[in-house]
Amino acid sequence: MQSKIQLALVDDELLFRKGLLSILSKESDIEILFDAEDGNDLMNQLRDTKVIPEIIITDLKMPGINGVEVTKLIRKEFQDIKVIALTSYFSKPFIINMISIGAVAYLAKNSTPKFMLKTIREVHKKGFYYDEQVMKFIHEGLLNPSEEQKKSYFDNSYFTKREKEILNLICNQFNTNEIAEKLFISPRTVEGHRNNILTKTGSKNIAGLVVYAIQNKLVILEEQL
Repeated sequence: MQSKIQLALVDDELLFRKGLLSILSKESDIEILFDAEDGNDLMNQLRDTKVIPEIIITDLKMPGINGVEVTKLIRKEFQDIKVIALTSYFSKPFIINMISIGAVAYLAKNSTPKFMLKTIREVHKKGFYYDEQVMKFIHEGLLNPSEEQKKSYFDNSYFTKREKEILNLICNQFNTNEIAEKLFISPRTVEGHRNNILTKTGSKNIAGLVVYAIQNKLVILEEQL
């Protein structure tokens, strides 16, 4: 039996938070471990809980520790947790900033429940999920890599042929098993190559790797953005 996706939810607007909880609690593959009213409440609960959530959906505009700061704290103290940013403020610089500090997906508050559930499941499955609009923002080059990174990335000998193949498939949002099937190799081999790529690029997670790869034109996206 497949384990449930374990979530925590943070939003200072009580009615909105309870509405999300009502939607999510009806899904058989999702378990809500706890909800929090702001960043302080979230961090206190995370530090006290025995079961750490896999995914946290956090509002960004909150009193006290806001969603931006709480994302930074989570990345520092609980590196395995995946953060989905939730906000009504959908601008390029804001989205890019959230991605750069560690958010693995971005949800507008006027998203449909169907899209929210898809985002959660894609993050659980692949480690990140950027829809077409967010991928376009990244593709437009709002993050500037350092000169050292540019030299490394544009050196064709820096990545092996297999690493380049796997990097391209990751950025086109294939998961480990799908990549293994496409390349006729084992999932463990895929994971080994993926870890090598993360090390070479200095990326902390798959989301960061995707940002850098697209920015440096290391991959070709299958969809026209």
